[in-house]
Amino acid sequence: DSLAKIPWVDENRMGVMGWSYGGYMMMWLEGHTTRFKAIASMMGVYDLRSMYGATEELWFPEWEFGGQPWNSDLYQKWSPSNFVKNFKTPALVITGQKDYRVPYTQSLQFFTALQKMNVPSRLIIFKNDGHWPNYVKSMPLYYNAHLNWFHKYLGGSPAPWNMKKMVRNMIFKEKK
Repeated sequence: DSLAKIPWVDENRMGVMGWSYGGYMMMWLEGHTTRFKAIASMMGVYDLRSMYGATEELWFPEWEFGGQPWNSDLYQKWSPSNFVKNFKTPALVITGQKDYRVPYTQSLQFFTALQKMNVPSRLIIFKNDGHWPNYVKSMPLYYNAHLNWFHKYLGGSPAPWNMKKMVRNMIFKEKK
């Protein structure tokens, strides 16, 4: 509601995106509101119970949810996976195959649910990236995917650059 009050925001063309905890929040929003026209979730947590057994970071969930999944109902309560029946907003899902903080299987589970609910969705897996697209060739693809996704669902001008020229820049001269 606060976002729609900003003078330059068109409340009929709002999209949201988030990475890591923000990615989790995008998955949560997917099951709780249809206010947004498009969502982009990067490296987000979809199912807190399955995440617990697959991450190298256990301090945060144990502290936030008061113990392990088998001792705390909060893991179940706060998992976006419990709200699949409400999924409706087109979603771009991006993840890195080498992510050990939020394993890429969390994004696969989210994407599978979107597909089963017939929600327009796209999955991008960067094979050389971890919890952030840090492989230099991934960056232009990462940003361009967001711009194209939001352009498709929110309208407006397309990305103002040539994607091929960005990927094949002076650093990466093509071999002939």
